[in-house]
This record gives sequence, C-alpha cells and structure tokens, in this order.
Amino acid sequence: MRTLTRGPVAAAVLAITLAGCSFTPSIVQRAMDDDPDQLLAQAAQQQGTEAAQTRLRAADILARSGRRPQALEVLNSLDDSQLSGDSRRQWALLLSELGDSEGDPQAVVRAASVLDEMQLPNDEANLLRLRQGLALGQLGEPLESARLLMQVQSATGREDINDAIWDQLSALNGRQLEALEEPGNAIVTGWLELTRLVNQSGGDIQRLFARLDDWRVANPDHPANRRLPTQITQLRELRGKSVQSIAVLLPESGPLSGVADAIEKGIRSHQANVVNGGGNGAQLSFFDASNGNLDELYQQAQSSGAQVVIGPLDKSDVTRLESRAEVPLPTLALNYGQSASNQTKNLYEYGLSAEDEARQAARRGWQDGHRSASMLVPDNDWGQRVGEAFWNTWSELGGDIATAVRYNPGASATDSTRRAISNPRPDMLFLLALPDFARQVPPTLEYYSASDLPVYATSHLYEGTPQSRLDRDLDGVQFPDIPWNIPDAAVGGAEALPFYDTYQELKAENKPAIFRLMAMGVDAYELARRMPQIQALPGSRMQGATGTLSAAGDGRIYRELPWAQFSSGVPAPVFSDGLGDAAP
Repeated sequence: MRTLTRGPVAAAVLAITLAGCSFTPSIVQRAMDDDPDQLLAQAAQQQGTEAAQTRLRAADILARSGRRPQALEVLNSLDDSQLSGDSRRQWALLLSELGDSEGDPQAVVRAASVLDEMQLPNDEANLLRLRQGLALGQLGEPLESARLLMQVQSATGREDINDAIWDQLSALNGRQLEALEEPGNAIVTGWLELTRLVNQSGGDIQRLFARLDDWRVANPDHPANRRLPTQITQLRELRGKSVQSIAVLLPESGPLSGVADAIEKGIRSHQANVVNGGGNGAQLSFFDASNGNLDELYQQAQSSGAQVVIGPLDKSDVTRLESRAEVPLPTLALNYGQSASNQTKNLYEYGLSAEDEARQAARRGWQDGHRSASMLVPDNDWGQRVGEAFWNTWSELGGDIATAVRYNPGASATDSTRRAISNPRPDMLFLLALPDFARQVPPTLEYYSASDLPVYATSHLYEGTPQSRLDRDLDGVQFPDIPWNIPDAAVGGAEALPFYDTYQELKAENKPAIFRLMAMGVDAYELARRMPQIQALPGSRMQGATGTLSAAGDGRIYRELPWAQFSSGVPAPVFSDGLGDAAP
C-alpha cells in the first residue's frame, strides 16, 4: 500500500508524530540554535546581557562556519559591557583572533582592553598581549608595540616574534628607546643594546658586524642571538658593498642655487664629521646641474667613479627622470617628480614635503579620535596642493570635511577662522600657515568660544627657534617638525639627536630659515651611503636629522616626523591620545 505523503492527512500524521516523539523537538530546537541568522534575529528582540550573549553565540557559529567577516562585524557591534566572566573572556579572544586574521587592528586593541579589567590564564593573557602588540605596530604605535612584544617574549621565551620586535624597535628614536628600559630584564636590555648598535653603525656594514660579534658574546642566551632578526642577517650579504664615492648634482646658479648651497653645506659638513670621527666617509664629487643636461651629468658622475648620485634638485629634472625606464647609477633625487608614480629603476626621491606633513596631520587627528575636520589653508597653489593631501588622506580614513576655507595670507585671520568653525562645528582644525598668520588663529578661536578645538598644523608655523613671547598665542597647537628643529620634544634633548656633532656645528652658525635644508643635506648623504641597504631591504629605516626615514617599494623615501605642542610659547613633547601615527 502506498503511503500518503501529501495533503491534510499527511499533515495530521506529521503533527501526531511530532507530538508523540520527545526527541524530535530537541533536534528542531538545536537546528534553530545553530543558525546564526536566527540567533541574530532573536538578539534584535532582546536587551542587555541576554542580547549580548545571543550575539556572541551567533558570532562564534559564524566564525566556525567560515563567515568570519560577518562574525567580526557582530563582535565589533556587540555591547561587551553586558558580558562578564567566561563570556567576556570568549568575546575578547574571538574578537582579537578575527581582528588579527581579517585586518582590523583596532578590533584587536579593543579586545585587549580586558587585560586591564580581568584576570586571565597566563597563556591566554600572553596571546592577547601578543595580538595587541602586533596590532599597535600596524596602527603606527611602535613604542607600545615593542613594549608589549618584549613583555610576551620575557614571559614565554618565544623566538618567532623576533622580526616583529625588531620592526618596531627600529622605528624608535633615542628617547623612546630609553623609555623602554627595564633594569634587570636581560631580554629588554639586550634588544635595546642591539638597536643602538645598529643605529650607530651608519652605512658601515663591516663595522656593524664587528660590533655585532661583541654583542653576541655578551648576550649568549638572548632570543635575538639564537635567531637574529631577518633584516640583520640579510645585511651580511652587503659586506664589501659599501659606498665609497658619491656624485652630487646641484645647481650653482638660478632660482634654486640658494637652496642648493644650504643642502651642499649639510652634505660637506656631515661628511667631514664622519671622517673625523673615524667612520668610513664616502668621497664626494660635485657637478653643476644648472643646465639640466642629465645625460652629461651622469657621464661625469660615472667618469668620477661614483657609485651613487645625489640629485637633481629641480622638480622638472626629477620628472624627466621619472619618464625613463632606468637611470645609469642609483640616484637619490632631492625632490619629487610630477608623475603619478615613480617606476624608474634605481631612482629614489627624497625631500621636505609639506604634503607629507599634511597626510601625517590627517592620520594623527584620526587616531586621536577626531572624525570631522575643517581646513584653513592659503588661497594659492601651495595651499591647494597641501590642502588636497590632507583632504584625500582624511577622506580615505573615513573622516568628514566640515568646512574648507581658503584664506588670503595678507589679510587678518579673524573672518576666515570664524568661517572654518561655523556650522557644522568640526571636532578638529587643520591649519596650514606661516607664523604671522598662524599666531592669530588660537586667539580667534577663543573669541568665538572654540578655544578647546584641537588644532593640527604643519611645521611652517614654527620659525625654528623658541620665541616664547611671540609664540605664546600658539599654545595647544600641535605640529610635526624635523628632530633637529625640536630636539627637546623629539628626543628629550639635543644630545640625543642623530648626528649630534654635525647638528652642533650647523646650528651654531646658521639661520633657522635654511637649517632644515642643511639637515636635509645631512640625511641625503646618509641615505646615499646606505643605498645598497635601501635597494636590498625595502622598508629598512634610518633615524635621521629630518625624521625617521624609510624606503618603500615605490621609489620614495618616507619621513615620519615627531610631534610637538606649543606650551608657554615653546615646543614641548606631545603624545597621542589615540592609537598613534600610521605608516605612510
């Protein structure tokens, strides 16, 4: 006899069957409990702890079923204050895991907040701390990242995080390294000694490895001795490839000759100090680049035996080099070309770019928690270029532009400042201005009851020497500048500056207006000496006179600048309230 499977009778039979079998409803209920979409719908009807628990269960199922981005979204939106005990612990571990794997470092940092609020088993606490350290490194907080990673290594002895530790330590300046010191902790002490050893070796690979052998003898049980950071081991391949001869292409006449003179002074002074200090100084040959005949200049450089070229300085010359497939010698141009990107083999571009400072201001403002910015920039080509750099970076981060005001540099700042903070009221102001105009802005903000509005500026508002009486009106304004211009804020005092002997010589006899350019010459010489390392190890860093310098794969030298804040009219250290500065 054929069994009826459709219609009212079948429905009745099914109903009786379900009612009479005690195990079937549990299967149905279990299916509903395992459906994350059903759980999320259920959570939407719940409140408080019950809703948080249901969302946590849904996120766990989503993660295990491969729907990890959605699981991360659920955990990020979950009100974790409603969780406690094992549930909060589970939330933190799962959120940190997903944040790590799905590229959301801020989620990892949020998850790690439980370390300050609850006691976790050691293995789980170290795992969270490790993920937190890696996340802070991604967010541009190398100091705290290094501290956490070394704390994990001190507790666990893990050697597989040596490269991660080194990446963060190599981004720190002298004062930051001092802040990490832990007397009695051999792991931390060994790492700091190794970092200073590498920083002080300059481009002299032979000298580095001679000193490294001494460090290894003194630290036989250190994790970095057993497993040297990859970047250091790769330097072994550069032995015998030191730069002995550099050609410098600078104009001796024309509109850029004054700039060229300041850069040349920095190059020559630093080269002499390196040699006098017993270092392996490279021989310099200077060639007049005024006529712009690049082929002839390269022929002269090659004839002189140069291994590396510094220059040209003129933007149009750099743009012409960008149109080539390759340049004859590794070249450090002292400007940025106008092409969309630099694809020329052996060409690297370095300069003191106001656009870079604007991008750093955008990143810092965002990481300090601001989301709506107004812009106050001069109504000229300079203002347009720098303003666009801030606008584009801010927008990429997800920030809103409340108002963009282009002001007349020759007029009073009162009206333009008022317009910049009018409705909608921003939660930060980006300022591009020279000192005379900039000094008018904070008093105007105070007049319009906006004295608490954070102001982020570029280095152009600071003349380069402390003038407490004139700059008192700038109190509270934050700005980045080269370490040589703000030694107390950057590294805790001039004695801790990179290339201190050259700094003393140049600072004593030159005006602030050209001092930045001389510092640029110093770093250009140091970068040229390190050209084999830059080419072999993209991303390697140098603590320079003009900032922390690193080479990316796009042929550009990036500068990360220290920040200062005016206090009683003098630049003072400032530390981010947010998550720190991101890499360019």
